[in-house]
Amino acid sequence: MLAKLAKRNKVLIGALALLAIVMTIAVSGCGSTGTNTGNSVGTASGKQVMLNGAGSTFDLPLFTKMFAEYPKVNPNINVNYQGVGSGAGIQQLSDMTIDFGASDAPMKDEQMAAAKGGKILHIPITLGAVAIAYNVPGVPKKIKIAPDVLADIFLGKIKNWNDPRIAADNPGVKFPDLAINTAHRSDGSGTNYIVTTYLSSISPEWKEKIGSGTSVNWPGGVGGKGNPGVAQAIQQTPGTIGYIELAYAIQNNITYAQMKNKDGKWVSPSLEGASESAAGATIPDDMRVMIVNAPGEKVYPISGFSWVLLYQHQKDKTKGKALVELLKWMVHDGQNYSESLDYAKLPQSMVGRIDKMLGTVTYGS
Repeated sequence: MLAKLAKRNKVLIGALALLAIVMTIAVSGCGSTGTNTGNSVGTASGKQVMLNGAGSTFDLPLFTKMFAEYPKVNPNINVNYQGVGSGAGIQQLSDMTIDFGASDAPMKDEQMAAAKGGKILHIPITLGAVAIAYNVPGVPKKIKIAPDVLADIFLGKIKNWNDPRIAADNPGVKFPDLAINTAHRSDGSGTNYIVTTYLSSISPEWKEKIGSGTSVNWPGGVGGKGNPGVAQAIQQTPGTIGYIELAYAIQNNITYAQMKNKDGKWVSPSLEGASESAAGATIPDDMRVMIVNAPGEKVYPISGFSWVLLYQHQKDKTKGKALVELLKWMVHDGQNYSESLDYAKLPQSMVGRIDKMLGTVTYGS
């Protein structure tokens, strides 16, 4: 009898150890592909809820933290989020295969009209800066890249790092005779949308030839999937320049440039610069707004909001109420995790408006 109990306890301990390893991998591995965090839960009525979301990788470091912390506040809700890109998140929500999407690009009217579940709400969750990151041996951090120079680099008109137009803004810096390689997102991406909207605002040629969108026909360069994919492309190949959300640049120790803003000031990507971009913006009732190239001395010009997308009418009452509870926490207490992860908090002036928008959500029949 004692031998059997010992054997059973040994099996139980082994199972618990394996479970601990699996949970650790799920949380630590999500920075590159997605998250599956939280605990299995029950609502106040005792029903268990699983919320499935997908979309933006711009948000992924912040979402990883938020969805790990939320079960400590409300152990009744489990969140499974996959960072597959804003375009894929929009499509999956439109097809009603997930409970919520996340995007750094607001949906277009025609996309919203085609969604199978009715009206979609855009709930701002965070905002941040997109860093112009580079890997150029022997070059210092925070070189200066003028707007027209950046556009012509991505258009393929400036081909080498020792080009006089780059050197002109960086006196005293010795640039190598090294070919420029550009890196961009290969997937449908809200970060794409922010960057291409910015390039369209400062370069008539870019606007005419390429335009803006979650996916565009890039003139050249290499593609990477998600912010992690672009970060990896920059790190692996000397001479590469690309764009990644600021959190990825800082967390991966990737060098990034200063940009000249609309007021002619050289600024680095920062929380303050993103917040200043939003401060002067007129936010419409539906919250769909772009804030690139905004005026202001402290503005970082390649900044943007990121939204959680959900249907205004939730067919599943239990899931719908759980999702609204989660979003209310994210725009209130959840904002306390933003700055430590290099995201800007939502402007306080928006929070009350977001609460009212969430109050319009309806449930079931």
